[in-house]
Amino acid sequence: MTIYTTKHIIILTKAHTIHFKQKQKKLVLYIKKMGESYRFNHHHLFTSLLIIITMLKSVHTITTNTEFVKSSCTFTTYPRLCFTSLATQASLIQTSPKLMAHAALNITLASAKATSAMMVRLSNTRLKPREVAAMRDCVEELGDTLDELRKSIGEMCRLSNSNYEVYMSDIQTWVSAALTDENTCTEGFEGDDMNGKAKVLVRGRILVIAHLTSNALALINHFASIHG
Repeated sequence: MTIYTTKHIIILTKAHTIHFKQKQKKLVLYIKKMGESYRFNHHHLFTSLLIIITMLKSVHTITTNTEFVKSSCTFTTYPRLCFTSLATQASLIQTSPKLMAHAALNITLASAKATSAMMVRLSNTRLKPREVAAMRDCVEELGDTLDELRKSIGEMCRLSNSNYEVYMSDIQTWVSAALTDENTCTEGFEGDDMNGKAKVLVRGRILVIAHLTSNALALINHFASIHG
């Protein structure tokens, strides 16, 4: 049987006290870490939820804008071309018929400029005099088209409730004239004596511009009917 003296008891008591304090300290640190972890996870979870909600709203907005473009294109003669040419502009168009018509004019202008530049280059290649003449006539017609489209875009920017009908009438007249010029351009490439490749290339590009112009005019008319 072990006999503990007062000294032994004091030593054992101190040892137990130290051990208890160490355990207590570890427990406090553990609880503190758990609290910090909870606060971090709670904050992280809240932040993640905000990000997810923002993303969902963004996706919903993009879907709404794209659906608006698609539904608006049903008013045009060439809805598929309308959607493929304007879908990338959905975030700018949003759900505005005016911005939709404006974007359609800008797309048409860009296409007409690119085709005109292509035809100028093509006219400097080895073509028959008849083909060169037709090419230059077409470039001239496209020059008128570009001028009319620019005027239409300018008026669209100034369009407001004040003198709305006058501005809108000018826009419709100029876009209609641009469409006529494009059709006149293709007439110069009729006939069997024309170079097959050049004729197919030019007529194909002009046809796309004419379809884009037709769509732009339809969207302008639709916007005018809503405003009216």
